[in-house]
Amino acid sequence: MMNLDEEVRLWTTNAEREKTENLATLYSIIVSLEYLERAYVRDSVNGKEYAPACIKLLAQYKSLMKLVGDEIGGVEMFMKRFKMDHPAALHRLTVGVPATVEHSAEATDGGAEAGKWVAETTQSFITFMDALKLNLKAKDQLHPFLTDLMSGYSRFKGSGEWEGRAKILHWLITLNAMKASDEITEEQSRQMLFDIENAYNEFFRSLSSSNKST
Repeated sequence: MMNLDEEVRLWTTNAEREKTENLATLYSIIVSLEYLERAYVRDSVNGKEYAPACIKLLAQYKSLMKLVGDEIGGVEMFMKRFKMDHPAALHRLTVGVPATVEHSAEATDGGAEAGKWVAETTQSFITFMDALKLNLKAKDQLHPFLTDLMSGYSRFKGSGEWEGRAKILHWLITLNAMKASDEITEEQSRQMLFDIENAYNEFFRSLSSSNKST
């Protein structure tokens, strides 16, 4: 007969305890990220407060998924299993970068600061394209380069309307969904290089048009 006063244990071994704690941590990260995203949208937190908090949660999520990713079958399945209605958090985890990077448009029409951003973004384009030409295909090799590229690219006014943005974001989401050791296929590599080269050319065309109109 069940003793109603007896404490219910969620685990019987250390391994089960670690698994339960990891899942609880994942749950809390998703909830925290949902509240953070909503607070940012409502201007309850500004970009300078939001970005580091978001980066920290995304880093914790990525580290945790290395431990439980295979077991839970992905974050969407985890959220469905526990009936979590947190669309903002899911989007941020899918994109893998803060909203300040995804939607940023800070660059002015000229000046030394804008010139510096153009140089840095150009170098990010070249670095990423060189990585593909050198046949780098693993997620942990490509993702940091593409994140840097997206961060620089998104600084420019009007970049949200450029065709290249959707392509860069698509590949960022694709890489973000992969495990660190997973590799893109040869076909994906060729398409990625094609898309990034087009985005690179569009980037300079758009800047040239902007400069002529000022």
